[in-house]
Amino acid sequence: MINAILSAIYMGAVFPDVPFWVWVVLTVAICTVMNLVGVKLAASMNVLLVSIQLVVAVVFVVLTIVNISNGANGAGVTIRPFISGDMQMTAIAAGAAILALSFLGFDAVSTLAEEAEHPTRDVPRAIFIIVAVAGAFFVTVTYVMQLLFPDVSQLGDIVGASPEIAKYVGGAFFQAIFVGGYMMAVLGCGITQQMSAARLLYAMGRDGALPKRLFGRIDGRNGVPVVNVLIVAAVALTALFVDLDQAASMINFGAFIAFIFVNLSVLFVFFRFLKRRTPGAWLGFVVVPAIGAGINFWLWLSLDGTSMLIGAGWVIVGLVFLTVKTAGFKKPAPDLTGPINIGMYE
Repeated sequence: MINAILSAIYMGAVFPDVPFWVWVVLTVAICTVMNLVGVKLAASMNVLLVSIQLVVAVVFVVLTIVNISNGANGAGVTIRPFISGDMQMTAIAAGAAILALSFLGFDAVSTLAEEAEHPTRDVPRAIFIIVAVAGAFFVTVTYVMQLLFPDVSQLGDIVGASPEIAKYVGGAFFQAIFVGGYMMAVLGCGITQQMSAARLLYAMGRDGALPKRLFGRIDGRNGVPVVNVLIVAAVALTALFVDLDQAASMINFGAFIAFIFVNLSVLFVFFRFLKRRTPGAWLGFVVVPAIGAGINFWLWLSLDGTSMLIGAGWVIVGLVFLTVKTAGFKKPAPDLTGPINIGMYE
């Protein structure tokens, strides 16, 4: 949904006469077709799309630095984007609660563990690498943009600020290249998110957390959970009826709760399964996840009222489903017995 909205925003900056819904439908359709073909093609396409995005991003940063060096818009190198006298922690927390959306997706790697050749080694490595590289990428790009335009009110469309800045630093031609490159990023991200969501629904259906007959099926030819891919596509099409702020509100509420419980799950693994109680184990399995859960809970509390209201609706839906699933809590909930390979923690 987010990627479809971003697609319409970026393309609307170049083709303002084309209706918003056209870009939304095209984005969802392309991502769906890529995922229906098979995971290997989707993964290969994602590598290509991300590579194009990185090249465009590097050129964007270089052009922005050139403009800063030339004193464009009165810009100069300063640490003000990181720290200033009028900094307010409440505002920072509120901003972080929204911008955390940028990091969503790195956890999608874990949903492809069954396709990985060495999942216990490669999946954790990939997650750490993604977070480190993405973090450096976001900080660098945002820093140079903030140096060039410290007052975002100078921009006509804050939501579509990136294409506008691209036109400022490189002209209309580079703006077209920039939008094209970021459309590649949007499609790559959309393909990955749809793939991971469909796989997660399949795992839940296979394990009985969702109706197995509908969600726990895969195509025998290419191993794709076709029904789940189409369900995710249908949900993504709700981008036709919401704006970027509303979409972010719906996502961040659940995202922070999910990350809180991911951290709590690490604590659970330590006290329930781990027999090795070394100082390193206490640090990695207790201290770090406890801090992580606390930070995510703090950011969750910083969300606006709309996020809380929409999120509460999702919680109610989940409780109703669980009540029906367990016949009023008379039957056990779906069996979640912990890590499959406990030996990796010994």
